[in-house]
Amino acid sequence: MFEGQEREVPMSNHVPKRVRFTACLAVVIGVLTAVALTIGGGVASAHNRVARIASSTSSCGANPGHKAKGKPIPVGAIDTKVPGTDFSDIENMEGAYLACVNANGGVNGHPIKLFKLTDAITAASDAAAAAKLVQTDHVVAVSGNTSIIECSVDYKYWQQKGYKVIADGIAPECYSTPNYADANMGPRFSSDGAAQYVATIPGVKKVVFDQSNVPGTGYNEAGVGAILKTKNIPVTALTENVPITDANAVAQKEVDDAGPTGAVILNFTPPEALLILQAAQKLNIEGHVKAWACSTPCDTDFLSSTLGSAWNGKLFVNAELTPPDPTHTPTMKLYEAILKQYGKNVSGGIGSFSQMGFVDGEILVHALNSVTGAYTVKSVNKAIEKVKNFNTGMLCRPWTYGPYKLHIANHTDYTVTPENGKMVIKQGCMKISSADPLMNDYYKAIAKK
Repeated sequence: MFEGQEREVPMSNHVPKRVRFTACLAVVIGVLTAVALTIGGGVASAHNRVARIASSTSSCGANPGHKAKGKPIPVGAIDTKVPGTDFSDIENMEGAYLACVNANGGVNGHPIKLFKLTDAITAASDAAAAAKLVQTDHVVAVSGNTSIIECSVDYKYWQQKGYKVIADGIAPECYSTPNYADANMGPRFSSDGAAQYVATIPGVKKVVFDQSNVPGTGYNEAGVGAILKTKNIPVTALTENVPITDANAVAQKEVDDAGPTGAVILNFTPPEALLILQAAQKLNIEGHVKAWACSTPCDTDFLSSTLGSAWNGKLFVNAELTPPDPTHTPTMKLYEAILKQYGKNVSGGIGSFSQMGFVDGEILVHALNSVTGAYTVKSVNKAIEKVKNFNTGMLCRPWTYGPYKLHIANHTDYTVTPENGKMVIKQGCMKISSADPLMNDYYKAIAKK
């Protein structure tokens, strides 16, 4: 197999008629980063919560109870996995979803084989991972990419090779180039959503925005600044090296900078955000500001159950996906059932990151089921680009890839808040403001189609 050669997956002569798969119905999706949650009792509490489900996983495929035996359809994903920043739960959950599909008929009788790679937040590791997927693994699709810099490094490569990547992006190129569309809205737009909500809280006159000191901090700050500028609310931007070693100092500085009429917005993975919030509680300073807010990664059972009732009504989290705790739709039950049966490698349990992986899998399978003939790079990626108004059951709005020069496919979110160890909905679906100039560009682009 030579580089650039189309890889075909021949159709079986004995597979059932292609059935268009739609997991079910419901609402919402979400940002970025996934994490191996190993702090305290996070993993146990997250997985224990799955016990409430009673849904069967057989509904994830077109031929329930019949294992797919055709030639595998190769698919790849690249996620960041380093100390302090671990997104691998996303590709692990997508793998769990695909395992469920494979156990229930696959795609027209073909199982999907997911090649899961991780990077080290270096250009060399991301470029090597992309090349391996194409030249060695011969993937026909790329789905589930979640990395600090992968989009920045590989976007030209995917354009050259003809891949339409399904991602959960972080870097600017995940949202500003033709060959990525994301199930989440990323740290910039998720932080925008948190800022929009904070601006509605009476008496907030200042915001402190603190985030991990990784590539892209200025990009994220620009969105928050643009949103709050329209409300005449000034922003103090901070960054922290992760893993955080002195959470007390971080929390104290945030509160001091915000003051009694200020609010603090955090943009961290759940374990790091939890350290800060617990430190504020330990120092008895959580009530010294008007409010605390967080981008989507904080929307996890792990964080809310660990914080407990002390943070009721004090923390407001942007939720790019449907909040699991108050939601009992067929889609949510299927997600929880798959997590329980196939998600042993999803260390964080129920939360935004595993939801992202679930949605990535939904979109990919939906696209694959629309392919006529052989599964090649050309046929599969054409099908992915043509996904339009697909109801994932996890998003506020139907999801569209589209032939755009930029993609912010998920741009509507919830706000949730902890309540006695669970995240509950504080505000329903809210469209991210066009005050962010990048969001404004996207709204103009889709209006022309």
